[in-house]
Amino acid sequence: MIVCTGFVLYGLHACKFSSSAPSIEDQVPDTISYDFNVRPILSDKCYKCHGPDPSNRKAGLRLDIPDEAYKALKDNPNAHILVPGSPDMSELFRRVSTKDTSDIMPPVASNLKRLSPSEINIIAKWIKQGARFEKHWSFVPPRLWTLPEVKNTQWPKNQIDYFILSKQEQFGVTPNPEADKERLLKRVCLDLTGLPPSLKMMDAFLADKSANAYEKIVDELLKSPAYGEKMALHWLDVARYGDTYGYQNDNYRSQWPWRDWVIHAFNENLPYDKFITWQLAGDLMPNSTKEQLLATGFNRNHKITEEGGVIPEEYRVAYVTDRTNTFGKALLGVTLECAHCHDHKYDPFSQREYYQVFSFFNSVKESFQDQGGAETYAKKPIMHITNEDVKSILKFVNKQDTDKLIVSVMGDSEVYRKTYILKRGNYNTYGDEVSPGTPKAILPFDNTYPKNRLGLAKWLFDKKNPLTARVFVNQIWQEIFGKGIVKSSADFGMQGDLPSNLKLLDWLSVDFMDHGWDIKRLIKQMVMSATYRQSVVMTPEKLKIDPDNILLSRGPRYRLPAELIRDLVLESSGLLVHTIGGPSVNPYQPAGLWESAGSSGSTFKDYRQSHGSNLYRRGIYTLVKRTVPPASLGIFDASNRDQCEVKRSRTNTPLQALVMMNDPTVMEASRVLAAKLLQEKSSVKDKIFKAFRLIINRKPDEQELSILISYYGKQQKTLNKRKAERELNVGEYPTPENLDKVTLAAMMEVVDAVYNLEEAITKS
Repeated sequence: MIVCTGFVLYGLHACKFSSSAPSIEDQVPDTISYDFNVRPILSDKCYKCHGPDPSNRKAGLRLDIPDEAYKALKDNPNAHILVPGSPDMSELFRRVSTKDTSDIMPPVASNLKRLSPSEINIIAKWIKQGARFEKHWSFVPPRLWTLPEVKNTQWPKNQIDYFILSKQEQFGVTPNPEADKERLLKRVCLDLTGLPPSLKMMDAFLADKSANAYEKIVDELLKSPAYGEKMALHWLDVARYGDTYGYQNDNYRSQWPWRDWVIHAFNENLPYDKFITWQLAGDLMPNSTKEQLLATGFNRNHKITEEGGVIPEEYRVAYVTDRTNTFGKALLGVTLECAHCHDHKYDPFSQREYYQVFSFFNSVKESFQDQGGAETYAKKPIMHITNEDVKSILKFVNKQDTDKLIVSVMGDSEVYRKTYILKRGNYNTYGDEVSPGTPKAILPFDNTYPKNRLGLAKWLFDKKNPLTARVFVNQIWQEIFGKGIVKSSADFGMQGDLPSNLKLLDWLSVDFMDHGWDIKRLIKQMVMSATYRQSVVMTPEKLKIDPDNILLSRGPRYRLPAELIRDLVLESSGLLVHTIGGPSVNPYQPAGLWESAGSSGSTFKDYRQSHGSNLYRRGIYTLVKRTVPPASLGIFDASNRDQCEVKRSRTNTPLQALVMMNDPTVMEASRVLAAKLLQEKSSVKDKIFKAFRLIINRKPDEQELSILISYYGKQQKTLNKRKAERELNVGEYPTPENLDKVTLAAMMEVVDAVYNLEEAITKS
């Protein structure tokens, strides 16, 4: 019955449009841009054999450098790859457009797709217009563009809207009206705190008719301690935070104080440049504090082996490789790891430059310890957190007992470790020695900076660095709007997606830097925009023109992240414990998962479920065992924290419906909320009305209310005492003895049906 009711209600709200119309992405401008129209084609179809990597280069030909591309062919001096203004005389056009399979490029044997007719037309048009090359957009420092002119001057609420509306008007699209106050409140609460609004907040916002009512809510949410938890969730994915070491034994590690610091840093609005500098090099800063040292746990969050018989140097190199790759992906938004074994095949990063970055992380004074006991809950270098620390400089660390607490942090050896290019990435096959440096295509390393991690942080936050601000702004945009301005948020290189609105990304990035890397200010700009406040209604016309909402002519609508689904269920039922920080907890989980996958040598293979208040903590505090990550969270696409992840996948599977219908947390929350409602002196209609508001965060209409009341009546008739007792026997939270079990089970079924609505776990 739950499923049927869910489908009935879902049908009231679901969109049913479908279209095979071409996307706006397929539209070609009159003036061809090498960077935005031509380079993506060459990168996909040509750079494999004619790109930056010399080991794979064919016929000595490069197409990524203009001087090389304009040259005559070695085997035919009378022919040129590119003849500006003349496609017919350009060998490139001839070879991609020919029907001769022995002459066509890319060759059949390469297994690369041949160019489509539209791609061939783009190449021809570009050559005809002069075949002008441009530096890749992401390697050019961002500019503070002038706000574009728009026709509808009444719509923009801040600068963001001018850039968005200008694009919409270019394609003949109009923005949606503002969402109603209930849906807008739910949206901004979930985006800023990860929690639904309370009834009190809903009523107050609906009653507030002042012009700045919405801004007051935004300011209130940014001050909430829950804001830091919501922001930290994304950063834990980026930092590959886990509560175990990974690999075969996958034993426990006490790294959670670093998580407490991340939450604290976001709540204190630590500027982004300091937030990152402390994590990269807090131990190297002048007069470094314990807080700055704790922050460096970022670079010790990677997997660490405790297996016997390993070759220490092999794993030490693996750890340094992880830090290097994470630096490239998380902070630069590039696939630096592709230059680990050879020069990058698409981006202008050499293997030498990879190991120059590698050298910044290569002197950590790591030790290899056997497993066993609390002494190995952190690996050297370690930091001790004392009871005195949590009373003074580390007040934000939720240390709950007097036991010794240790955390893995960064600390370099007194002796500088030489770095060599590792041939084919093999840990013991040395090539040339290299010194610390950075990819020149991004920004040459300033020799006045110290050649250590602190110098690397200075390089990262040099305002001439074209990537740092863009990458973080894009990640925040992704968190708010569901998709980055650059969709491939982990790859700003040649193979990545092009920005949907480069001028907007640039403007936000420069503005972010110019205002002290202020994260809360950046987020407020986004959620205060008219763009963000739009309703999510999608008309057939908009579906035809812009099915992927690239133009942002409607509000963001997508399923909540795994942890926030848990948070919403607990908060709406009144079960959520709002304690900030502390050790990770073990909520309900199917029996035997850890035990069946655990190594015989592991000391952490038996799942010990938490009890009491620890059963009702936010999802961010759920213990992540890397080899067996939390099942219910994983089904909703939570990261397993194996490696740096800047963008989660978003799937839609039947397993997700099964979790919502059968997970003990959801069932228990339904029972608890039902019991609370039945203890109130109100009508059945009022009880169901209140449940709907708590979960969906808006008032139900008469049809929705009628369906739920009817369902309640049917359940009362269908259930008997035995069935009811079986339904109610879930979770550890006590059930009031004075309630009729059949009545309680019937109301529980209604609440559970509301939790199973698509709208319940969707930001709409």
